[in-house]
Amino acid sequence: MMKELVRSKSVWIKIGLILLGISMPLWLAPDVVGLTHLMKELHSSPSGNTLMIAAFVLVMLNTVRALPHYIGALLLGDELGRKLDMPWLKAVLPIVIIPLVYVTINGYNSVNYDFGGPALLLLAAITALQLLGKGQLRPLFKAVVLSQLLFGFQWLDTVIFLTHFGFGNGVVSSDIKDMAVELGFGVTLSFYSLVLCGVFIINAAILAVYLTVSEQKWKMRQDLDIARLEMVESRSGREALHLVHDLKTPLALMEGLNSLIQMKNQDPEIQEYTEKISSSIQSTSDMVSEILYHEKRNWCTLKAFISYMRANKLSDSATIYAFDLQAEKDIEIYINKIRMTRVLVNLIDNASDAVEGQEDARVTIRTKVENEGILIGIEDNGPGIKPSEVSKIWNAGYSTKAHPGVGLAFVKNVVQEHDAELTIKSKDGLGTTFWIHFPKERVRYENTNHR
Repeated sequence: MMKELVRSKSVWIKIGLILLGISMPLWLAPDVVGLTHLMKELHSSPSGNTLMIAAFVLVMLNTVRALPHYIGALLLGDELGRKLDMPWLKAVLPIVIIPLVYVTINGYNSVNYDFGGPALLLLAAITALQLLGKGQLRPLFKAVVLSQLLFGFQWLDTVIFLTHFGFGNGVVSSDIKDMAVELGFGVTLSFYSLVLCGVFIINAAILAVYLTVSEQKWKMRQDLDIARLEMVESRSGREALHLVHDLKTPLALMEGLNSLIQMKNQDPEIQEYTEKISSSIQSTSDMVSEILYHEKRNWCTLKAFISYMRANKLSDSATIYAFDLQAEKDIEIYINKIRMTRVLVNLIDNASDAVEGQEDARVTIRTKVENEGILIGIEDNGPGIKPSEVSKIWNAGYSTKAHPGVGLAFVKNVVQEHDAELTIKSKDGLGTTFWIHFPKERVRYENTNHR
C-alpha cells in the first residue's frame, strides 16, 4: 500500500499544494501586492478610504497565501484516510500539518507568520467538515466550502475588540487597527469586517447544504438507475429461463428422430453419426438442466471444466492469464458446470479489476490436490484487500467499485450449494488468492491412477 501511495500522482499534487503554501511568503510579500505602499500612504496621509483598501488587500493577501496549504492538508488527509482505511486521519492530518507549515514559514521568514484565531477556527471547520460531511460531500466540494470560510475568518483579524482573543496580532494587522483607532474608524472597520465575515460564513453554509443535497440527489438517481437496471436484468433472466425451458421440446424431438434413424438404418457409418448426435443432444440437455435447476449436478473432469471456463471467459479477453494446473486433468468433480463457471468468471473479473493498469499485471488460475480433495484458485498480484474489508466483501451490496457488489455474495452461495469451502488469502501489496475447496466426497478418481 505504501508503494502505491508513493507512486500516486494525486497524493503528490496535494503535497505540492502544501509546499506551495510554505513557499508563498517568499514570492508573495506585502510589497508585491502594493500593501507596503498603502501602509506608507496611510501613515503619511491618513484617510478612511486608504484604511479600508489596506484592510481589504491584507485580507486578500492572507487568504491567497493560506489557501494552498489549507486545501492541500484537507485533501491529503481525506485521501490518506480513505486509502489507508483510517477515517481519523481525515481530521488529524490537517491539525498536524497546518501548524507545522506555520512553524516552517516562521523558521525562514523574518516577519512573524501569526498562528492566531482564524487558523484555530479553520482547523475546527476542517474537523467539522470531515465529521459532518462524512459520505455526504466530495473532497473537492469540501475544499470549495473551506475556501469560503478561509476568506470569511481572515476578516476577523481586522476586528479591533477581538485582538485580545488572538485575532490580528500580526505586524500589519496590528498597524491597521491602530491607525483605525487614531482616525476614529475603529467601530466602522470592525463593523464592516464582521459583516463581510458573516457574509462568507453564511455563503459557505448555504453552499455546503446545497452541495450536500445535490450529492444526495445524484446518489439517489444513481441508485435508481442501478435498481432499474437490475429489474431489467431480472426480467431478462426470467425470459431467458423460459426460452431455455422451451429448448427441451425440440431437443426431445431431435432425440426421438435420431433414435428412429438408428432403428431404421443399420449402416455403420450412419450409426456412428447418430451416436455423435445423441451424445451432443445429451450434453445440451444436461446444460439446459443445469441452467434451469440449481441443484442439478453432473460429474465433470477438470480438463472439461477448465476448457469450458476458458471458452466462456478467456477466449475474448485481452488479458494474458497464467495457468498452474497441478491436479490431474482427468480427475472428476461433482458440480453444476454452468453455475460453477459463473463463479470462476466472477472471481477472474475481480482479479482482473485488481491488477488493471499495472505493468506486471498477472492473474493465475491454479488447481491442486489436498487431503484427497481438489482446490481451484484464482490469484492476482494486485494491491490486496485490507483486513478491515475482508469480512465485508461477502455482503450483498458491498463493493469498492462504482457498481453494486453482488458478485462475491453469489460466489459464496454457489460454493456452499456444492458443499465446498471458499477461502481467501490476501496480503497488503502482494495480491489476493481465492480458493475453492471441493471435499473428497465431491471428487472421484475413476479415470485416473488414483484408487
